[in-house]
Amino acid sequence: MRNIYSIFGAAALLAVLFAGTALGQRPRTVSDTERTSSTQPAPAPQTVNANYEGGVFGYNKKINGTLTFDDTNQRLLFRNKQQREVLFIPYKAVLSAFADVKSKRPIAADVAARVSIFALPGLLIKKKFRYLTMQYRDPDTNAEGITSFKLENKEILESVLNTLAGKADLTPRGEVYVRRNDPNDQP
Repeated sequence: MRNIYSIFGAAALLAVLFAGTALGQRPRTVSDTERTSSTQPAPAPQTVNANYEGGVFGYNKKINGTLTFDDTNQRLLFRNKQQREVLFIPYKAVLSAFADVKSKRPIAADVAARVSIFALPGLLIKKKFRYLTMQYRDPDTNAEGITSFKLENKEILESVLNTLAGKADLTPRGEVYVRRNDPNDQP
């Protein structure tokens, strides 16, 4: 008799567990307030600190400097530490732009992981680096490519991306901003 009760108890327990997981698998409904609650980032400052990571023909080295929205000349301008113009990308040349995040181990943690007793903790340390990545095609020179700039933090990256998208007349498509094809531009 005891075995019958334990079998029925186990069966009842399994039925309750399966019912609970079945209810947990339903899609979550999103209310209208949740859909519209995505806030626009603050407008980007005119100039932000950035590190050029490569991608523009003729500029192969990483360079520390600043990104400036040059609205007078309709371009995104990068200057080095001495505030000399290094390169620029016209707003109309930007085809797409998005925020990219890469997790990397800092150099100090990598060295500590290789040469000391702190090997395991050193391997666990990672830092997030945030990049503004753009695909461009300059109609004046036919130069094209993909370039990226490392920015300080998530808030600055989001504000720079949103401001650039507005100035370059890009439209959002998921997490990426893209330039829509204009039928009038076709030859």
